[in-house]
Amino acid sequence: MNCIYAINGPVVKVRDTKSFSMREMVMVGKSKLIGEVIGVTDEMTTIQVYEGTAGLMPGDPVEPTGTPMSATLGPGIISNIYDGIQRPLKAMTALSGVYVTEGSAIAALDEEREFDVTVTVKVGDKLHGGDIYAQCPETPLITHRCMVPPYTEGTVEYVAPDGKYKVNDVIVKLRIDEETVQELTLVQKWPIRAPRPINKRLPISKPLITGQRIVDTVLPLAKGGTAAIPGGFGTGKTMTQHQLAKWCDADIIVYIGCGERGNEMTQVLEEFSELIDPKSNRPLTDRTVLIANTSNMPVAAREASIYTGITLAEYYRDMGYHIAIMADSTSRWAEALREISGRLEEMPAEEGFPAYLPSRLSEFYERAGYVETMNGREGSVTIIGAVSPQGSDFSEPVTQNTKRFVRCFWALDKNLAYARHYPAINWNMSYSEYSDDLAEYYNEHVGEEFCRYRQEISTLLVEENNLMEIVKLIGADVLPDDQKLIIEIARVIRVGFLQQNAFHKDDTFVPLEKQKLMMKAILLLYHNSLNAINGGKPISEIISYGFFDKLIKMKYDIPNDKLEMFDEYFDMINSKFADD
Repeated sequence: MNCIYAINGPVVKVRDTKSFSMREMVMVGKSKLIGEVIGVTDEMTTIQVYEGTAGLMPGDPVEPTGTPMSATLGPGIISNIYDGIQRPLKAMTALSGVYVTEGSAIAALDEEREFDVTVTVKVGDKLHGGDIYAQCPETPLITHRCMVPPYTEGTVEYVAPDGKYKVNDVIVKLRIDEETVQELTLVQKWPIRAPRPINKRLPISKPLITGQRIVDTVLPLAKGGTAAIPGGFGTGKTMTQHQLAKWCDADIIVYIGCGERGNEMTQVLEEFSELIDPKSNRPLTDRTVLIANTSNMPVAAREASIYTGITLAEYYRDMGYHIAIMADSTSRWAEALREISGRLEEMPAEEGFPAYLPSRLSEFYERAGYVETMNGREGSVTIIGAVSPQGSDFSEPVTQNTKRFVRCFWALDKNLAYARHYPAINWNMSYSEYSDDLAEYYNEHVGEEFCRYRQEISTLLVEENNLMEIVKLIGADVLPDDQKLIIEIARVIRVGFLQQNAFHKDDTFVPLEKQKLMMKAILLLYHNSLNAINGGKPISEIISYGFFDKLIKMKYDIPNDKLEMFDEYFDMINSKFADD
């Protein structure tokens, strides 16, 4: 029998054994704690335990399972709440109360729940990995499509009739060869650290529409893309992710609370259950999966929670859905890596993080993408990861390495947050590399002028930033009127366009068409004012017209369903300057 030799926090060592293989899932101790083999030598096997190791002793048994650490995939995942190793927290509460007890062996899916299954194949059909053989309504918004496990192919030998089935009931029998028949239920397993296979990656060409103006217009994110939200304490990382999760046009949201405070996860649960999905008028939980690994849960499970979440997302992507993952926060995941690395006595790199931190981050973000699935459908996984640099220091290793692997960087600024400017994304420090990839989509669906307006708005913000350096030194009075105009119009852009009120019914989500018309109104005022200044009119007189303040309020004054009101604004601006 294999016995524990040494225990160091979540790291357990077994001596003189050849029973284990790398990445194998094992059961540790009398309570059968879940662990994973992370190191094998001639003398020692090193195991990472995903639960609290209090009470373990040298000499306690360690049992191999012969399988890697895997996620259970099947109907019943949506609207569920899991911990970092995919144990359903609602079921665990019923079993053991509000605190998670070690060694709780609870099935990830409700094995007694029945689903209304429709079989989509017949006897004699040849099936390959990824092919859909049955489907059932998982929630009123999501149809669950049961797929042949990857790398499996055979001929259908038996088909169950349509009807109500539990997740472990046999739906199809597949003849693999003369001796082997594989039974297909509604469930399959997949190793969490291995990406699920696809047919091919497709070009990124569609935006993830969020209704947040600074995101959709100035710093767009594509479906299948990657974004980072770095920011210090109190800058609104979690709130920004909540807002994106509520309003983005992904089919399914996977929210990973990785090392989050318990009260924040409670807020997510309460908000999502109360919020009505604008597209379907159903609760948002009908298309949401929550992985809650709070900061008081075992540190090793925090490291696993990221992989569990991305595996669930890839599974639904393979059905042809578009998934958005909110990982909050990857910094606490990196801290879990650092702690475990220290227990393993590995050589530390920068700021104590392990030398393999960049490769782990890249492995995670590389699993995003817009793909053609094994069954010929299109699906995507978009990753939005929050980063929590200590003291808002963006030069620390997690932020810098994340920057290497994402193409969208939304830097949160504590000065904006403290000034109640939300989302507190600093447009001067942030960037998006997806603008050119998405230009064709914007031209086709919103109009060719959208990208032109966006470019002009961004240029004005950059010019204002440069002018403010001069203003800080010598004051605004010495600037010529055309430069004073840039500062005034930039204020309209900042307060009237980039700042957004999540509690206002028309401002919490803004369609692309309204965003375009808001930019058009701002630029119309700018060009008319510039022409008037070039004609000799002083800036003070132009400001006295009241248009600058009126445009700041247009986000509230013009409802999302009455965009024709913009014509009044355009006529008013044009006629006033024409009269002069």
